[in-house]
Amino acid sequence: MVRHKSFVDLRAGIRRLKLDLGQLQLAIAAAEFGSFRRAADALTITQSTLSRSIQLLEHSIGIIIFERSRAGVTATPAGLDFLRTARSILEQMDRLVARVKLADRDECGRLAIGFSTSLTAGHLRATLLEYSARFPLVKLEIVERSRSQLAIALRNGMVDLYVAAGDSFHINSAISRLWSERVFVALPHDHPLALQDGVLWTDLSSQVVLISQYDSRRELQAFLYTGLITSTAGPRIEHRDVSRAEMRNLVSMGLGITLVLESDVGSNSSGLVYRELRDSKGPSRVGFFAVWRHDNESPALANFLKLLTERYPSSSLA
Repeated sequence: MVRHKSFVDLRAGIRRLKLDLGQLQLAIAAAEFGSFRRAADALTITQSTLSRSIQLLEHSIGIIIFERSRAGVTATPAGLDFLRTARSILEQMDRLVARVKLADRDECGRLAIGFSTSLTAGHLRATLLEYSARFPLVKLEIVERSRSQLAIALRNGMVDLYVAAGDSFHINSAISRLWSERVFVALPHDHPLALQDGVLWTDLSSQVVLISQYDSRRELQAFLYTGLITSTAGPRIEHRDVSRAEMRNLVSMGLGITLVLESDVGSNSSGLVYRELRDSKGPSRVGFFAVWRHDNESPALANFLKLLTERYPSSSLA
């Protein structure tokens, strides 16, 4: 038998070996008890069985793990390196088995949720918080993109489900209507329309309506502004090269007004007031949908869909 000075020399060979995890456990037990006999007694097996198993292990890896004597056994320098690695392997296997058992009970895993709305407040925020509380071991990933980018991410498997406003979704996706949100007008506090309880679409005539070039909800905004564009005397729409957050600063500076959804109203924006946008039938609303792939069998996704049916029983999910 070749006696290696260091276990490092064996790394390449170890990767090619098919080690018995039971043999590793017996070797670690022998090291901890310092005796084949005491280790065998603790494991309720015969000493000859344990000794033979460790001999086969030593032969398999090509090193002497233990120096034997009448007083017991002592790990060799190479054996110490081997046993440290063996302990690490067994610990990782224990963690892996535990995670697999949890996954089998749908208690862990990964779930990627895409969105193109706000998480400041609203239904989506509340749903994500409840899901995290119910399934704390699931790694929840949140992705903000435009609706077109979310559709690509869904097809590529980068997200499991996304929530977006509007309609015209991909025909191969599973789609469910969830909730709707009111539309508000964000105004400077001293704007004439701020004195009203609500704002009609016709009130927006001759107003400057600001749209962010980099808002992740550009498709949603296009849906919202359909009513403005088709108005007889519509407002002047200006695209600005700023983020959605900075858009509020432009509004507070008196450079125009903008439209936001109900979930955005909770955002910190000093100097602004929000007024509900209404038409002849009442508040203007935008519907939100959940979109996912039919062939996604993730237990984490299944639990998220179940939660959606509980929170929104009138949705098509139910």
